[in-house]
Amino acid sequence: MNVNDFDLICRILKDRSGLTLSKDKAYLLESRLLPVARRWKLTSFDELARLVRGQPDETLLCAITEAMTTNESFFFRDAKPFEQFQSLVLPRLLEARAHKRTIRIWSAACSTGQEPYSLAMILDAEANKLAGWRVEILATDLSNEIIDRAREGTYSQFEVQRGLPISMLVKYFQQVGDRWQINAKIRDMVTFRSFNLLNDLTPLGSFDVVFCRNVLIYFDQQTKSTVLARIAKQMPNDGFLYLGGAETVLGVSDRFQVVDGQRGIYGLVPPGAMPNPMIVAAV
Repeated sequence: MNVNDFDLICRILKDRSGLTLSKDKAYLLESRLLPVARRWKLTSFDELARLVRGQPDETLLCAITEAMTTNESFFFRDAKPFEQFQSLVLPRLLEARAHKRTIRIWSAACSTGQEPYSLAMILDAEANKLAGWRVEILATDLSNEIIDRAREGTYSQFEVQRGLPISMLVKYFQQVGDRWQINAKIRDMVTFRSFNLLNDLTPLGSFDVVFCRNVLIYFDQQTKSTVLARIAKQMPNDGFLYLGGAETVLGVSDRFQVVDGQRGIYGLVPPGAMPNPMIVAAV
């Protein structure tokens, strides 16, 4: 792979998805895009780059972008964020939203759906407390193919063994051949749609909780800042934002601050307050 070809594909990925790749990721670019090249009857990454440089169609550009932005996921990833959601975030929202009895949750870059389905299973376990409430989970991802897989809710034995307690496998899944499908009740709790995080978020509406975990690490500083600013506009003052364990708002956004004692959860800086990047009182 020559430098010009690498830079060309990287520019396309940055413009279309926000993904930023360093030079040492050339091997990843080639390994993920060779299957795309073969689908277009090409024999090498070089031929793919020549086609892109010539007259690429939108279908090819989408295939390249989706191949590079498809990331792994698993149920109850890192465990702690979901424990916090059930024990801290949900009770506070039940109290704060008692007058309207509505909660909206967004799982951004949801991949194959394990994150939003994990949230749905928690909400089902808390069904008695949520009687009479309207709870919406919107799950989005850039890849149409991945969204279709997530909507189907079918997983391999390996995938259901990663983070999913056996009790939940028995309760919420049924075996279909050598795979496992999450039941219709849980699937119906999640609305899936394809969406690009670089786009205007206004059409998605407002969210009380946003899970945007392990996404910002793929963006450059300016893109991180832009995405966080847009998310802030879609959240009420007492909303909650989840980021991944290796992600932070420090030096990136002055709209969010760490929720007191809760690593990985952020709240909006109160209107008119001076941002303190280290802590914000839990709402």
